[in-house]
Amino acid sequence: MPETIDSTEAADATEAADAADSGSGSGSAGPAGAGSPASWRVRLPHTTAAVPIARTLVRDALARTAPGEADTAELLTAELVANAVRHTAGRGPIELVVEPRTASGDCRVEVHDPAPGRIVHPDPDTEVDPWQEHGRGLLLVRALSSACGHRPTAGGKAAWFTLPAV
Repeated sequence: MPETIDSTEAADATEAADAADSGSGSGSAGPAGAGSPASWRVRLPHTTAAVPIARTLVRDALARTAPGEADTAELLTAELVANAVRHTAGRGPIELVVEPRTASGDCRVEVHDPAPGRIVHPDPDTEVDPWQEHGRGLLLVRALSSACGHRPTAGGKAAWFTLPAV
């Protein structure tokens, strides 16, 4: 059973990221013990501060089990967390779920947000204006992951991606 950080305060989540980075501390988002985690589940603040915290947590979650996937997982996680912050009302925390190794050996990351509804994925054949600041995140997720999508949850929705085992 994964441990949960049950805080919506940025400071608490930052402390968890710092503890996870150092591999110590009782506030760690990761599992107890030295074995591979089944999954990590962490509640993040519904602010832009969640993005670097999520990147740190994903990097730490994959450090032992999937280090070759860490850079891509960090990038794609940052895109999904940033979208959750930007496109949903701040009614509650964002939840990050990381499965470093699924039953098939893949890495899976989910970002849960409190807003119900569908995620509109851009058409990959549509040309993106190179001068526009936004509009590439989900294209990156689609291009760099082995699978991606979204699903409804009891409290909103979850956007997810998987990366193949390396």
